[in-house]
Amino acid sequence: MDLLHSWGINLAVHLQTEYGAYESWFQLVSSVADLHTTFFIFFPIWFHLKRDVGIKLIWVAVVGDWFNLVIKWVLFGERPYWWVHETRFYGTDAAPALKQLPITCETGPGSPSGHAMGSAGVGYVMVTAALSIAAQKKCPTLLYRFLQMVLWMLFVLAELLVCMSRVYVAAHFPHQVISGVISGIIVAEVFSRQQWIYHACLQKYFNITLFLLVFAVGFYVFLKALDVDLLWTLEKAQKWCNNPTWVNMDTSPFASLLRNMGTLFGLGLGMHLLPFYESKYNSSSPFRIGCIAVSLILLQLLDSLTVTSSNQAIFYILSFAKSAAALLIPTALVPGGMSVISVGKKDKKTS
Repeated sequence: MDLLHSWGINLAVHLQTEYGAYESWFQLVSSVADLHTTFFIFFPIWFHLKRDVGIKLIWVAVVGDWFNLVIKWVLFGERPYWWVHETRFYGTDAAPALKQLPITCETGPGSPSGHAMGSAGVGYVMVTAALSIAAQKKCPTLLYRFLQMVLWMLFVLAELLVCMSRVYVAAHFPHQVISGVISGIIVAEVFSRQQWIYHACLQKYFNITLFLLVFAVGFYVFLKALDVDLLWTLEKAQKWCNNPTWVNMDTSPFASLLRNMGTLFGLGLGMHLLPFYESKYNSSSPFRIGCIAVSLILLQLLDSLTVTSSNQAIFYILSFAKSAAALLIPTALVPGGMSVISVGKKDKKTS
């Protein structure tokens, strides 16, 4: 394993040396590949353009990230920025010098890459959805094949850039990002065959959210009782990160878990509230575009509210609440409010 890790370190050093001029681009790619982009940008757009695709995006992102967390706890994957300091692989020779960036010091285990897994799953859903829409519109065969080739090429290119960015910032080894991409595609393909997610009731959302939360916490407690510390990476991150302020609680395993559970519950609550004004829901293009625009604006305002607290329990609760609100806004509050406004305007015109 040390040999595999050393090859990864060499690749990271090569990327940092040869492509240093593209550092800002690599950081941007890593930021865009985070599931935050899915929750705050991709989801509201797809939900109002084609609701089933938006719902599938959330299930793939949340359940995929949950599996990512559990797998990370099982595999105990190292991260380059601390492994290079602790390994004895180099013996008396000087270890390669890795550059650290503000997004380097993630606090969870490294295998598989969450960014690669999440972006691959979400990207796979969006590409297959776009192709499905083209097929339903009876797109000419030649044009469809051209679109198919272009979209899958863009998908491969995007994942290549994500993988390169995660290795460049020394957050992951190459084998971790590759396994992440494969895992993400598998999760997306599994959910492409599930129809019940589009009609799940609030009780089912609640039960699944509770199950995923209890299972993860129970797994942690069980291994803790066996003297296995699943939070062993926090100490390494704090020890080897060049700048202590770069160690962000948002990247900790439980912060990710509560954020995802809040997202899933928020979707369930929003879908539960949707029928109360479904009869008033305007399916016209202007209405949908308006919902997308207002949702994106409100979500950016919500995103500007930083969740901070020295108390971990309060921090996790606030993270859960913010994530739930991020899904409730585009699924229920915005379309509900706009439908009421639309009906009110129609009533004034007819009176």
